[in-house]
Amino acid sequence: MSRKNCFIKVSGDMFNNEVLQWIKKLSRKYFVVVCVGGGTQINEAFAKAGLPVSKFGPLGREAKSFEERQLARSVLEKNQAEIQDRLAKIGVHVSVVIPVFDIGTVLCHINGDQAVLTTYLGFDILYVVTTPQRVAEKEKFFKPYDTLHKIHVIGFKT
Repeated sequence: MSRKNCFIKVSGDMFNNEVLQWIKKLSRKYFVVVCVGGGTQINEAFAKAGLPVSKFGPLGREAKSFEERQLARSVLEKNQAEIQDRLAKIGVHVSVVIPVFDIGTVLCHINGDQAVLTTYLGFDILYVVTTPQRVAEKEKFFKPYDTLHKIHVIGFKT
């Protein structure tokens, strides 16, 4: 029998030692895919580059130009590499992805919560890692979609 799979969406601000150890524990039971965000870091990179901080709608950041989409992807890829390295140092080897699709050479960013919904039908269990203050808000957001009761919102301190 094959091991069940698990999708974990984690904000770029939430990768502390407690979260890393929790992922390590899950990786013993599941095939794990971690989707890492980076909204705070993207905002900082935009400000440093003199770009406007784009509106953040329900589907994600509404970047207006290829330059903005490319910079946002670069920040996410940096977070991806950092998290892969930090997990590898504690003996965890999981797939780490970013919420960006490259469709016909067009960069399509999506909100991490939308990534959870996009992957819902393929994964056995899905986790959304957020701050304790945002747990109720996230649970309310996912409730209408979670007909199979497999999305779990977990609050960790930053």
